[in-house]
Amino acid sequence: MSFLIQQTIIYTIPLLIVALAGIFAERSGVINLALEGTMIFGAFIGVLFINISQANGWFQKENAQLLLILTMAVSAFFGALFSLLLSFAAVNMKANQTISGTALNMLSPALTLFFISVITNQNVLSMYEGDAASWFMLKRSDFGFEATESLNFFESTFLIRNYLTTYICIAIYIILSVILYRTKFGLRLRSCGENPHASDSLGINVKKMRYIGTTISGALAGMGGFVFSLTTANASATGDVAGFGFLALAVMIFGNWNPISVAGAAFLFGLFKCIAAAYATIDINGDGVFTLAQLGISTNLYRMLPYVITLVVLAFTSKHSRAPKAEGIPYDKSKR
Repeated sequence: MSFLIQQTIIYTIPLLIVALAGIFAERSGVINLALEGTMIFGAFIGVLFINISQANGWFQKENAQLLLILTMAVSAFFGALFSLLLSFAAVNMKANQTISGTALNMLSPALTLFFISVITNQNVLSMYEGDAASWFMLKRSDFGFEATESLNFFESTFLIRNYLTTYICIAIYIILSVILYRTKFGLRLRSCGENPHASDSLGINVKKMRYIGTTISGALAGMGGFVFSLTTANASATGDVAGFGFLALAVMIFGNWNPISVAGAAFLFGLFKCIAAAYATIDINGDGVFTLAQLGISTNLYRMLPYVITLVVLAFTSKHSRAPKAEGIPYDKSKR
């Protein structure tokens, strides 16, 4: 059970932070279908930064957590820059936001793979030395535990063999959720996604707020892309994030654009993604003998599970979803 929860958290965190990215964009009135592409770009930038830092000796293994924090910041910054393409198309050019997001999703993996090929002459970019677990995973000594000391369920599940990114992302999620729903700034941002003309009549700069919402969205998606590559792909960039950007959109819709509901949805989807990825090691009866792989079910079924669940959940819940009224509608001050 401890292993299952640990693995579920690993898959939940990227979904959680990227779903929040979608909330910020759509609450401001911009549909951000480019979450997948932004994640891919953020993952590439994060891995590249780690690779360059190790190659130039800027950080040693004992400073790995500081390197991790800086890499999250760098990925967020470049994710925000990448999202400016969507902001410009949606806000300034008043382009179709669905087409703009789709175009960025096509551009990002192509651009990323091109740079990876130029840098490595391969289709994958990895850390310069070591692996993600040995460098960045939190160990017993980080919490003052002895190597032979027995740990209780909470300690072994939520402390040992986790990444610092887990706690940082949860803190960011809580802080930004409070800002979005409990501050004047958050109220103004959300008003631009509900009734931009009314917001404009009150002196709120709708275009500015939509830029801010989309930029925050890009920063979170870029960070989420790096977290995904760190925790599930051994800190490597391949121009792919296994559809997590689209799953995050499903989590956002299932959670009805509400941070609390989205957190529960992210854990549910993370659980099914964990089962799909680690079915061969998930213990059924707790004795370490019988696993899901021994049930005789096709491995393809386990791999399909997260996407089938996504379709089923959205089919039954999307009709009750309440999206921001003005999302996807370009703001034109001259029209009412």
